Amino acid sequence: MIMKFIRLIGLALIVFIGVSFLGGSAVWVVLGLSNDLIIEGDAKIVRAVPPGYSTQWSAYGGDKLGTRFSAAEQITIDNVTNLQSAWQFQTGAFKGREAVKGQSAFETTPILVEDALVFCTQFQEVISLDPATGAENWRYDPQVPIDVQPGNQYTCRGVSYWQDHTVNTETLCASRLFVGTVDSRLISLDAKTGKLCTDFGVAGEVKVKPSETLRWPGEYQITSAPAIIGDIVITGSAISDSLRTKAPFGTVHAYNVRTGELKWRFNPIPQNPDDPASKSWAADSAKQTGHANVWSTISVDEERGLVFLPTSSPSPDYYGGNRVGDNRYANSVVALNGETGDVVWHFQTVHHDLWDYDVPAQPGLYEVFRDGEVHDVVAQVTKTGMVFVLDRDTGKPFLPIEERAVPQGGVVGEVLSPTQPFPINTPPLVNHRLDPDDAFGITIWDKWACSDKIEALRGEGLYTPPSLGGTLTYPFPGGGANWGSAAFDPARNLLVVNMSNVASFARLNKRSGDEPVFGALQDGAEFAPMEGAPYTLTRGLLTSPLGLPCSPPPWGVMVAVDLSTGEIVWRQKIGTTEDIAPGGLALKLGTPNIGGPAITQGGLIFHSGTLDYYLRAYDINTGHELWKDRLPAGGQATPMTYVYKGRQYVVIAAGGHSFTGTKPGDYVIAYALPNVESP
Repeated sequence: MIMKFIRLIGLALIVFIGVSFLGGSAVWVVLGLSNDLIIEGDAKIVRAVPPGYSTQWSAYGGDKLGTRFSAAEQITIDNVTNLQSAWQFQTGAFKGREAVKGQSAFETTPILVEDALVFCTQFQEVISLDPATGAENWRYDPQVPIDVQPGNQYTCRGVSYWQDHTVNTETLCASRLFVGTVDSRLISLDAKTGKLCTDFGVAGEVKVKPSETLRWPGEYQITSAPAIIGDIVITGSAISDSLRTKAPFGTVHAYNVRTGELKWRFNPIPQNPDDPASKSWAADSAKQTGHANVWSTISVDEERGLVFLPTSSPSPDYYGGNRVGDNRYANSVVALNGETGDVVWHFQTVHHDLWDYDVPAQPGLYEVFRDGEVHDVVAQVTKTGMVFVLDRDTGKPFLPIEERAVPQGGVVGEVLSPTQPFPINTPPLVNHRLDPDDAFGITIWDKWACSDKIEALRGEGLYTPPSLGGTLTYPFPGGGANWGSAAFDPARNLLVVNMSNVASFARLNKRSGDEPVFGALQDGAEFAPMEGAPYTLTRGLLTSPLGLPCSPPPWGVMVAVDLSTGEIVWRQKIGTTEDIAPGGLALKLGTPNIGGPAITQGGLIFHSGTLDYYLRAYDINTGHELWKDRLPAGGQATPMTYVYKGRQYVVIAAGGHSFTGTKPGDYVIAYALPNVESP
């Protein structure tokens, strides 16, 4: 959907510019921002950064807690304008894979381990670089097939690291890297050499098997970095949405890190009638559905022995008559005992999901300072633009949450949840309602057309149920927040998250027996068969005749929330139209964005997920942009930072994303201050 948005926005701006230069009176000049989304504020330091925060980046989310915070402070608000490229590396990932270049996304975030910078390419090649020069140390290629047609692109967000403290450090596989693949293998490598750890599984690999026979090989894959707790490695899966009712279960698998022996499984759709969550599924419906998979990143609290899962919606996404009830543990944060896989607590962010509102982001395990005390919390950002902050031990609200009545009246066969959970202190970070009078357009006719489209859809705010006539879905199922997740500054209690702010529609169709194939376009919208349900689905972005979003800009924002109170401290637009408008016209409208932020003790936020090709640095206190540098391809990844031999580096993968239509590439780029030399 986003790629269509990009192509059409360029066309629309060409029309706008042409009409403007011709002096046409038809131009309705509304390219100024809808500033109701913009908040100016100033974050305050409440305490010194406590000990324990590293200057390194040892896990996909910075650390296993998912803070995306580094104690590095060599690069600061005062000197960031001097930042420049220190080295650049090209992976060569597309060599021999040119045919699937348009099905790929370079979403990786490297980690720094064993004095090496390690990451995975779109095709799960694992590469080790010298952190100071970018020179290649070694690489491992799992030879993933290029004919699997992955439902979630060829992509790999990261690798994970484990060290064995019971053997000599020079022993082969005394430290290991783990990576998942598009064909659902979990692979173990020696962290120093990249050689397979052949004692793991079969010759270094474990094949993660789905519960159902796949319709095609790419229906089921692994895209996110595995989680590691103690001597256990844990992985979720990415599964294609809305194909069928009886789809593969989203079972989470845990293995012994040395042998690959299965330790436990956890199915978020309860199969045991004695499980308390079974009561939230009518009759035997939990056996007649699938998914609720963990496709995003799992967090780990080693001190408590807990892992935290972000689960997705059950299948099919837009009809739930086959799965009446709240459908717990789907759409939830689920805390498991890392050793046994037993549920410790769970919190559901969406009851009986009908909107593809998965929990898309890594649960953030943060220390919030309030009333002179440190409180351990779990903060979950969501596709709906809401932030849920929970006590880490119990899952009870740390910031208050209430159940509110939501729109009712679903299609025949549907049984809706009468209420949904809403945070009380923190308003939605992006809009939840779009009325005809709010329609955006660059000409008066464009605006009128959008207004008519909005009026024709059922739109009663968030959680308006899917309908035969079409329902407005706002935010669209790409977010709000997405897999890039959030970052947290422990000195300011500040959660920072980037979000998209565009609308879409979903329309149910009575099954006729003569439907298009899965993924086809139907009247310009995506089609999904939802086999086993009485309805099929068409969905798409809500755009004007000229192709611009009908929702007003900014279409991309970055927001800072004080987690001690829930207050929104500041909210700023991010991204310009430079790489989607004719002639490089850089209108600061904000753009949809994929990829998360990273925060440093130097008072900076680094981010590059927008649709223009830049890595940017923002002031943590205000969200104002301080610096940017042009990337050779789309930067739809999360940056990271580290200190190596006395010099701080900031690294970003620039390789584009097939869903956004941004330029593909194979670049890994490191930045540093020019006047700091490594000894």
